[in-house]
Amino acid sequence: MYPVYLRGQAYLAQHKWRQAAAELAKIPGHRGLVWNFPTGALAHLMLGRAYAGQADFAAAQSAYHDFLDLWQDADSDVPILRTAKAEYAKLK
Repeated sequence: MYPVYLRGQAYLAQHKWRQAAAELAKIPGHRGLVWNFPTGALAHLMLGRAYAGQADFAAAQSAYHDFLDLWQDADSDVPILRTAKAEYAKLK
């Protein structure tokens, strides 16, 4: 699933929101392959960003919520978690 994640990242960097969402949406559907790898959780965050880029704010909120649920026990000082919380707050 890592190549799928990298393709999704590349599409996000190019602001190709639909392609990024299509790639990244494949990852949560394969939980058994990514169950304890960081890319499994980060895919939710990246998917939220892709949906936000498409102005699909309901789907973006859902993806961010999934990410934040997975990282609920993480240290609050982790930069990516702080960034995700700030991006999620802007969607509300």
